Amino acid sequence: MNAPSDESDDRATEPGGPAGPRTAPVIPAPGPEPRQADRSAGLAKAGAVMAAGTIVSRLTGFLRTLVMAAAIGVGTLNDTYQVANVLPTMIYVLVGGGALNAVFVPQLVRAMKRDDDGGEAYANRLLTLVVAVLAVVTAVCVLAAPLLVHMMSPDIASDPQRMAVTVTFARFCLPTMFFMGAHVVLGQILNARGSFGAMMWTPVLNNIVIIATFAGFIWAFGGFTDSGVGPSTVTPAGVRLLGLGTLLGLTVQALAMLPYLRRAGFRLRPRFDFRGHGLGKAMGLAKWTLLFVLANQLGMIIVTQLATKAGSAAERAGFTGTGITAYNYALLLWQMPQAIITVSVMTAVLPRISRSANDGDPTAVRDDISYGLRTSAVAIVPCAFAFLALGVPMSTLLYAGSGAEGAQGIGFVLMAFGLGLIPFSVQYVVLRGFYAYEDTRTPFYNTVIVAAVNAAVSALCFVALPPRWAVTGMAASYGLAFAVGVGVAWRRLRRKLGIDLDSARVLRAYGRLAAASAPAALAGGGVAYAVTQGLGSGAMGSLAALLAGGCVLLGVFAVLAHRMRLPELNALVTMVRGRLGR
Repeated sequence: MNAPSDESDDRATEPGGPAGPRTAPVIPAPGPEPRQADRSAGLAKAGAVMAAGTIVSRLTGFLRTLVMAAAIGVGTLNDTYQVANVLPTMIYVLVGGGALNAVFVPQLVRAMKRDDDGGEAYANRLLTLVVAVLAVVTAVCVLAAPLLVHMMSPDIASDPQRMAVTVTFARFCLPTMFFMGAHVVLGQILNARGSFGAMMWTPVLNNIVIIATFAGFIWAFGGFTDSGVGPSTVTPAGVRLLGLGTLLGLTVQALAMLPYLRRAGFRLRPRFDFRGHGLGKAMGLAKWTLLFVLANQLGMIIVTQLATKAGSAAERAGFTGTGITAYNYALLLWQMPQAIITVSVMTAVLPRISRSANDGDPTAVRDDISYGLRTSAVAIVPCAFAFLALGVPMSTLLYAGSGAEGAQGIGFVLMAFGLGLIPFSVQYVVLRGFYAYEDTRTPFYNTVIVAAVNAAVSALCFVALPPRWAVTGMAASYGLAFAVGVGVAWRRLRRKLGIDLDSARVLRAYGRLAAASAPAALAGGGVAYAVTQGLGSGAMGSLAALLAGGCVLLGVFAVLAHRMRLPELNALVTMVRGRLGR
């Protein structure tokens, strides 16, 4: 898992799922909006840099999961690795990662405007504090690894062999939280200075290291389809190899930020004079973000416990690829459009929204929120329907190396996540409005609602569904929880700004995109299913189904969108043509 970058580790900082979180082009706002057009132009270059880094990062991230699946499968051994690897991210955001992402960007922007040194001393104090706190927390957590694993999965703890392997993995993975913190603080310092590329490009190095690590495991011990490696058969040397590689990846990712800082003219200096320099105010704001993260992590623990138990029961019944690994791998694929479009738009826009809020201009804040929602919807809505229609051939193609049955299980989970991408993206954008006003209390209350709905419906799925389908139901509950959360957050932000949130225009954009996407998904999914029935669900059959279904889906969507004359889509086409020089 990569270090979170402005909640790019979407699971770590939004209720319910695995780290992640990287980004893409900023699309010009359509129509006669002089203010929006002027503001968007200044972000185009930053968006393009983030887009390139995020796309490469996500592509190498998928390659990483493919190599992982080819090395250790998608069953119980990978489940133990997933539990160990999520622990450092979870503890990191609980200790302060969410506050760093949500609170300190506005504070860094204000320090740059207020302080004579451009906020350099404030940034160094923040970095010193984070490094010191995380060093202590990391040491304690490594010693407490057995207790942490037991908390995450009593089912794993009940099996001595799985417990031993998971604890060993955890003791290699937990130190990565130290490097996550360093990476995020350095990245936010650069973001506040208008340099967005480093946070998007450095995760590529982490992915490369982990790819090499699992490729080395395959070279030394064979691929999963040949070895059938599991918790009882994996060797201590194999566990050490995977653990060390995971730790090395995050270390390289963090250290790679240093050249970017030198290029930006920022000098790293430890500063221990914390009192009287604004950190107290920031920590006061951060307490609500801490509670925000706590609510999120409690929901995440429940989902992890239920998913690992359901996966173990399903594997005993002969069904693999139905546990926490399937959930995490499907979630990673599902979040890609969010990271490529929504996060990049809002990462670049967040400092500007903060300045507008500081200047007392709620109309400008509203315009930027509306722009972010409508811009991201151009990609988010069609992709959500595409996951619903083509989730199985996507997964059986990508994860063919882990075995057909396990790959198909991931596909069903991906389909269940599908439409939840829309409210997930909307809530991400809406919450930036609260953070711009240094309001971290409201996002906390909103997260409690989302986490509670997600945990409750997930528990219901665990009880009501057969183990084979329990995790699929949990994936659907994730999107349902965010749909509830969006309704709550939208009303509260409207009251906070005291003006309408451009509701009619936003709803019209989403409604038209959904009206074009639904028939396209139905047609594309039908074609893909027919191809799979004829050619099978192996790699070649899945590739043919995905190509045929994808072409039909895109074709039908393009025809319907053109007839509806969607201004947001027209703006996207214009931007792409401009970048291609046509």
